[in-house]
Amino acid sequence: MRADRLEHADDALISASEIASLAGVTRAAVSNWRRRYPDFPAPAGGGARNALFRAAEVRAWLEGQRKGREVSGEVLVWQALRAAYGGDVVRGLGDLGEFFATGEPGPLDGRVRAQAEERAAESSPADLLEGLTERFARSGGRVGSEYASTSRLACAIAHFAGPVEGTVFDPACGIGTLLLAFAGCPAVRLAGQEADAVAARFTRARTHLAGMPGTAIEVGDSLRDDRWPELRAELVVCDPPDHAADWGRAELLMDSRWDLGVPPRTETRLAWLQHCYAHTAPGGRVILVMPPSAAYRRAGRRIRAELVRRGILTEVVALPPGMAASHAQPVHLWLMTRPTGSRREISGVRMTDLTGHDPAGPFAPEDAETTSVAAVDLLDEDVDLSPARHVAVSHTDLPAEYAAARDALRSRLHGFGALVPPLAPGTGLPDGTAISVADLARAGLVDVEGEQVVSTSDRLDTAYLLGFLRSAANVRRSTSGSGTFRLDVRGSRVPQMGIDDQRLYGDAFRAIEDFERRVRELAELGERAAALAREGLTSGALQPVPDEDEETNG
Repeated sequence: MRADRLEHADDALISASEIASLAGVTRAAVSNWRRRYPDFPAPAGGGARNALFRAAEVRAWLEGQRKGREVSGEVLVWQALRAAYGGDVVRGLGDLGEFFATGEPGPLDGRVRAQAEERAAESSPADLLEGLTERFARSGGRVGSEYASTSRLACAIAHFAGPVEGTVFDPACGIGTLLLAFAGCPAVRLAGQEADAVAARFTRARTHLAGMPGTAIEVGDSLRDDRWPELRAELVVCDPPDHAADWGRAELLMDSRWDLGVPPRTETRLAWLQHCYAHTAPGGRVILVMPPSAAYRRAGRRIRAELVRRGILTEVVALPPGMAASHAQPVHLWLMTRPTGSRREISGVRMTDLTGHDPAGPFAPEDAETTSVAAVDLLDEDVDLSPARHVAVSHTDLPAEYAAARDALRSRLHGFGALVPPLAPGTGLPDGTAISVADLARAGLVDVEGEQVVSTSDRLDTAYLLGFLRSAANVRRSTSGSGTFRLDVRGSRVPQMGIDDQRLYGDAFRAIEDFERRVRELAELGERAAALAREGLTSGALQPVPDEDEETNG
């Protein structure tokens, strides 16, 4: 649940991360409050590692203690890490983790060590490191962020995994976030593999500090160089990397892991799926993060059909946007089970749609729209495993939904053209040299976090800055010769002008942003109305009306 929505949610249960957002501090500060203050509200739900608290009790405590909006020690350590390691924060986190785990300073920067020792004494080394890790996972544009999974995604996987015993294995463990979701489970052994040696080193330190010193993390490309050939785990979890387009198909064509079929060259995730399944013990399970397109792309149809035909795939869960670290798009979880015998009764696949769920809130059964789809209904020409396709069909009241969508469209269209801001012919930008965002940051006029830029001075308008960041010149500067786009925020340039002129431009940019948002909403609403109309007409739930009836009823 977003912190700005807690004002009206007295009965809501919120996590420690949400308390941090509400108070304007970090998660490590909240952990410190729980230790230092006996009157801190007791957990009202969740478990030992993901305790939940009543929002009303938390707000009352914060007001009574006059807590919030203080600069935490975690922020100071984060700033020291960025200053010492630049963009390579993962290496800095790994150095810090090894220092906490072994007590040896090693290559850790001295200034970072001094800050970290002082701040860790206020809470604990583990809490400080986890707070820094979560901050890193939220800064998706940094070097090494492709190895990060968010704590929200890890909580979702742990929720759908349920009770776990035995070995939990992640063959693309990155910085270890998915594995650590199971660190508090009794009778669990963690194991992983990661291609990046720096990320693997950081994972070892994290698991050690989390009380799992026996965790084994191997280094190597799991698809090309499997370092665990004999391992068969009770649970395999994986958020496969997307940064490697060439996963080695040509050299792995005859690999024994492709029991469901050789993955197409463009379907890297289906290669990871079969690698995970190959490491699953009889009766064991796999929970794999997949893009929504993997559920319907034609290239993967044969492998999807085999998953359904053999009874391996048990559930597909559509998660809400904002769960992934590297993008804001929705993702799916594919839940699979390896049969204990040579044959398994084929029933169907459970489809769960959580796309309307708050990504920051706890998962609850009443939040989900679910349906069970028989295998025979999935094994058609498309083998579409998208939960939205099947859940919508089983739950939609088509006439009512279509009428509501049509009314909403009419309401939105009224006065739509007036939203476009009036703009006069221009005479060119003001004379003067453009200035880079990096220069503004060095002058202390802006705060840059990943791809986010916020003015910290009354001499700069934030909307003006963000508008010019999207100029054609800055887009060209951020596009490589191969057509790859990666926004270079610090290298972007904005024109110099007075604050009054900045605000005029800022107002125009805000109006454009609002118009674009409304256009997107209108397009989504139009697509939904068209889909409902087509489905209703073809299923018999709706029928056309004569023109004269339309005029009478319109």
